[in-house]
Amino acid sequence: MATASPENSPGRLKQIALTYKMTKKADPAIGLWIAGTGLVILGILLGIGFALGHPVYLGILGAFLALLGMAIVFGRRAERAAFGQMEGQPGAAAAVLDNMKRQWTVTPAVAMNRNQDLVHRAVGKAGIVLVGEGNPNRVRSLLAAEKKRMARIVADVPVHDIVMGDGEGQVPLKKLRATIMKLPRVLTGAQVTQANDRLKALGDLMSNMPVPKGPMPGSKGMRMPRGGGRTR
Repeated sequence: MATASPENSPGRLKQIALTYKMTKKADPAIGLWIAGTGLVILGILLGIGFALGHPVYLGILGAFLALLGMAIVFGRRAERAAFGQMEGQPGAAAAVLDNMKRQWTVTPAVAMNRNQDLVHRAVGKAGIVLVGEGNPNRVRSLLAAEKKRMARIVADVPVHDIVMGDGEGQVPLKKLRATIMKLPRVLTGAQVTQANDRLKALGDLMSNMPVPKGPMPGSKGMRMPRGGGRTR
């Protein structure tokens, strides 16, 4: 059986260390938060253990719960730092969608304009989700044009459109994943595959358009902790 080389597969511990280093640049207090969480949980369980006369058993349980709590705090603060670094960059929404590939088929930048306003597409059991980022007025025009283009080939598939931003009726970057995951699942796996097949030609047409200048946050940038369960 072939094994991945160390260069291509750095290992879980190395990935955690890299994520911690990146997070610390944006959140210098992360070490204190992690250590404090572990000590508080362990201290509480040890205190209960001594009070009940079972410090060893409660100490072991406290150690496991402390590690769990530390992992949760680390994950949340790392995710917050990642969102902070991506906020305002062209393609930030694509990075969030790319993190959801197990549940969705993601096609970044299916529509764009010279102002670097973008529309990304995700297809899953909730239907088709179009996510626009950039100037809200221009983005709404891009979304409307893309929905009209798709209507010719996937008229029977529900389409949801999202405008990224902090204004009224918009969705902040940090809430994008949660907003999409809350959408009701109405398609079967076979219907999702069929919708993707229909959209394939449409995606190929857009692939010949020029890519906006500047980096697109994604796999080469800061990785966000994965969240959410698998779609069933």
